[in-house]
Amino acid sequence: QVQLVESGGGLVHPGGSLRLSCTISGDIFGIYTMNWYRAAPGTQRELVAAIDTGDHTMYADSVKGRFTIERDYAKRTVDLQMNSLKPEDTAVYYCNAEMRKRYSDDPRQYWGLGTQVTVSS
Repeated sequence: QVQLVESGGGLVHPGGSLRLSCTISGDIFGIYTMNWYRAAPGTQRELVAAIDTGDHTMYADSVKGRFTIERDYAKRTVDLQMNSLKPEDTAVYYCNAEMRKRYSDDPRQYWGLGTQVTVSS
């Protein structure tokens, strides 16, 4: 069973920082693009940050300069460092990865269950 498990969410004051981590487990042939999404209350899920196998990164305009995405190929983890947090960052954050479980499989998207981030004074 392939699993993606997020950790590191919680309650933080505006201007504070959190570091989210996603750990992938299971038998996996390959992991390609890794992503963080978020869904604020009443909104659609949006892509926050992405990193590919060439370590190219992409960030949503709303988080540029504040968030950093990093991956560890050996540990099969992807982290999201969030600094200068704002109330608007409050959301459930989801880990996502494009993966292939077997060499004969087509790549597909896998999702974690999410972790709550609340930014409030």
